[in-house]
Parts: sequence; structure tokens; C-alpha cells
Amino acid sequence: MAVLIRLARADDAPAIGAVYTPYVQSTRITFEEQPPDTDEIVRRMANPIHPWLVMVDGGTILGYASTSPMRARAAYRWSVETGVYLRTDAQGRGFGRQLLASHLDLLTRQGFVAAFATIGMPNPASVGLHQALGFNLIGIERGCGFKLGEWADVGRWQKDLAAREQKPSEPLPFADMVL
Repeated sequence: MAVLIRLARADDAPAIGAVYTPYVQSTRITFEEQPPDTDEIVRRMANPIHPWLVMVDGGTILGYASTSPMRARAAYRWSVETGVYLRTDAQGRGFGRQLLASHLDLLTRQGFVAAFATIGMPNPASVGLHQALGFNLIGIERGCGFKLGEWADVGRWQKDLAAREQKPSEPLPFADMVL
């Protein structure tokens, strides 16, 4: 059976949490220090403009891609922050590329103009993935996060999704879009 990429649902939150928790507990890939509980994951997924996708194989969630606002102020609403996380046993098989490419396609069709990725360094797998999909390094924030007993740098990558229009249309909700 082929893997399926679909919109995440609230009932996926426990499996999403299971994918994300090891990153929180054991790496500087994310700077969260406590894994979010199921209710918090559902809350994060509830925004009708910022889609979350899951990759499913035979009913098992292998990974997910998330979207959040780039910044809180309204003028930033055409730009988004992205994230992609895979189960350890799903890494190195091209699934991250498939998942992030699907995510970027959906964001483009919604009318976003730029996607950003914040990558805790070092993380050559994530850097390679993002660069392969057209993200460009726009800067490094040096020693800005302290986790697991060490200071860590953060890289910022950007991918333009569309031209900057003089009067941009509002980003569209994702619920009725086909993947």
C-alpha cells in the first residue's frame, strides 16, 4: 500500500504527539522543552488558514507537516512558518520530501507568498531537505537557544511561493482544497 498524505484531524493529535515528543525530549531540533499534550496539539491545528498534513501508511502516521503564523501582526499574514517531523523509522526514505512538497503546494494554492523554516543547528538532514525544495538560507542566529546543556544556533531559510502583488488576496482556508 502506498503512503497517503492528507489533512490532519483532531483525532490524529495523539499520533502527532508521539512523532514529536522524541524531538522535544532528546534533540535541539525543536527548542520546546516540554512536549505539548494532545489538547495543545489540537489547539495548534485548529487555525483554518494554517494547515497541518499527516503522512499515513496503513493507518500509521509516519510524520506530519505543520504551519503556523510567521509573526502575530496582521501584515505578516501572507508568510508562514513550516515544520516537518518524521518517525525515526520513516527517515531516509524520501518521505520528508514528499510531505513538505505537498505542504508547500497547498500553501501556494492558498495564496501564501513565502514559507520560512527555522532549523536548530546542526541539522544536515533538515538543511538538505529544505534546500532541495528551494529554500534559501537567509541568516543564522548565533547561540540564541539553550537546550540539553548547550547553546545552539538557529538557521532561517525562506522559500518564495508567489510574486508579491500590489493588492494581495487574503490567504484561503484549506479545508475545501484537494491535496
